[in-house]
Amino acid sequence: MSSSTSSAPTEAADRAAPETYACYRDAWGIPHLRAADPFRLSYAQGRTTAVDRAWQLEVERRRSQGSTAAFLGADEVAWDRFARQSRLDDTARRCFGSLDAETAAWVRAYVDGVNDGMAAGAARDERFARTGLVPTPWEPWVPLGIWLSTHVLFAGFPTKLWRAQVARALGDEAVTLFATDGPGTAGSNGWLVPGERTSTGAAIIAGDPHRFIEDPGVYQQIRLACSEYDVVGLAVPGVPGLAHFGHTGSVAWAITNAMADYQDLYVERLTRTGGPGGERVWALGPDGAREPVARHTETITVAGADGAAPTEVEVEVLETARGPVVIDTPEQTVSLRHPSRVRADLGFAALPALLRARTVADIDRAVDGWAEPVNVIHAADTGGGLLHRVAGAVPLRHPDNRLRPVPAWEPGHAWQGWADAPAEPVQGFAVMANARGIASPLGVEFAPPHRAHRIRELLSGSADWSAPDMADVHRDTFLGSAAALLDRLPALTGLSPEAGTLRERLLGWDRHMAAGSTDATLFAALRTALVRRIAADPALAELAGAPTGPEVFHPWLYLLPRVGYALEGLLTTALLPGLDRAAHLRAALEETAAAAAPDTAWSEVHRLAPWQALHDPGAAWPGLGGDHDCVNATSSVPGVTDLSSRASAARYVWDLARREDSLWAVPLGADGVTGSAHHRDQLPLWARGELVPVVTDWTLLTKESI
Repeated sequence: MSSSTSSAPTEAADRAAPETYACYRDAWGIPHLRAADPFRLSYAQGRTTAVDRAWQLEVERRRSQGSTAAFLGADEVAWDRFARQSRLDDTARRCFGSLDAETAAWVRAYVDGVNDGMAAGAARDERFARTGLVPTPWEPWVPLGIWLSTHVLFAGFPTKLWRAQVARALGDEAVTLFATDGPGTAGSNGWLVPGERTSTGAAIIAGDPHRFIEDPGVYQQIRLACSEYDVVGLAVPGVPGLAHFGHTGSVAWAITNAMADYQDLYVERLTRTGGPGGERVWALGPDGAREPVARHTETITVAGADGAAPTEVEVEVLETARGPVVIDTPEQTVSLRHPSRVRADLGFAALPALLRARTVADIDRAVDGWAEPVNVIHAADTGGGLLHRVAGAVPLRHPDNRLRPVPAWEPGHAWQGWADAPAEPVQGFAVMANARGIASPLGVEFAPPHRAHRIRELLSGSADWSAPDMADVHRDTFLGSAAALLDRLPALTGLSPEAGTLRERLLGWDRHMAAGSTDATLFAALRTALVRRIAADPALAELAGAPTGPEVFHPWLYLLPRVGYALEGLLTTALLPGLDRAAHLRAALEETAAAAAPDTAWSEVHRLAPWQALHDPGAAWPGLGGDHDCVNATSSVPGVTDLSSRASAARYVWDLARREDSLWAVPLGADGVTGSAHHRDQLPLWARGELVPVVTDWTLLTKESI
């Protein structure tokens, strides 16, 4: 943020006066904020978010600080331990301390707003009283801590633990046998349609981030307007600005997960010595010398069940020269190294710069300083400018670092600088769907190409696209990955009449996981049966045990979901010669045919199952169309459940011809308070793949008393 265009307020009172901003709402309760300058606007964003989403903000703040068990109970101890051992809050403090003065003041203004709005927000939400949670003032680095805790597992570094297990069980050549966007990763769709392929002659950017669906939602629709800019977009509650998706009127941008690998795990050799000053810990360094390890202990308070008194859990926090120790068991000690900890920089200076952008060149410059997560970015402006690039910090290091935990004591595994961010011109359509492409040099595991191919196929069907047309792409349910299974059915012999009938039915299926499709349900049942049989095959027996080590990493370490997501590759790989795929498929087909119930629509079993910090037993969640490899990526876990906990956390269409023709939707609504009018009012539309208009005319909005 340039000092020539704005000045940071120097007194808290300058930032903390509600009358210095105005809040308007549209028919969906979406806040449109107007203030005199960026700092008062940041304050307004913080205060309004606290009033709307106090419970969510406190949960996220406590997650970043490792103190959720104090009000949610023993189930949260595993996360709290990880948050403390990985030093999320300390990293946030360091990154905040490295901010330039104006960005720091802008973040402080947001925190001031949160602190001023939290009491009113907490009074609206009965969950505070139910849990006994009393909000306490935020410190200025909390937004950075929330960003870290939201994204520390985003790139799935625990996959390296899984690959190490695969290598031990099946050999080094099989280390990437299960390489795909697995159980814990987050993905997205995004596409950029240049003006020559639209009805207006101006570009359209559209897409949807795929994340675990949470209640309240992980994205907040909002408008931020002041003397310097007027931007609509999707904010992360607890973080100022619009990091991922925004439209300033003259330029719009959107991101997807680049699937880059930028976090390393190091196997450490620790020794402990005692002495007058207490125990000391040492690590074996790459030069063979003993290195001191920073050590202290922290205490996690755990709420008692059914009125019982709280208890305490002591946590040892260790940090080697590589990074914080996140696993310390008798079997292994492992440290985590990631860019934000190493550089004390999260790239937050990009956030105000994005709000002030007017052209794609401005976007390009703003994201040059981005750190993590590493993203692929699309941008377009009203002058015809287009951008397709990667942004984020990816270290240069030995190739083995990307694959598995590496020995800290062996030379050659140190970081050696930073990779260049790939960029390429937009030719035809630019599509990003986590598949191999522009970010390929930076990663190991990418999504299968089905979503990307399907989006290109759909976009190629017209040269006259409009913003409303984009909903047809968003809700497409064609399942390209079904071919790997279905194409093997004709070769099966010796089938019972029932299995033969089922085979013919599935071969005639249109391969759409449509909400009302009964064939989709049968396919999913066959896939589940096949996944379970392959996972039980003796060839994979050494991978079938229950995970060990920290519970936070367990989702990456279970065999069954790994087989479910990697089924397509497992059906074709030559690395498992003893796996009798035909026998497993035949048995799965017979099993499915014998168990087939009366026709059941896919949406009856494929229902939304969002995460909630406190379970709401009265919630009724809709059935959905789509599946993991559909553009409408409502992910189930094949072999485990047909329920969907990961899906589109928002959908957006940015129209560069007329911003007021843009569209968006979120899974629930604008308000985070259960039972409020706008808590879940977008849910039925979202479930059907519909969008609501982005309102930009202030006269169509209702001014709110603040």
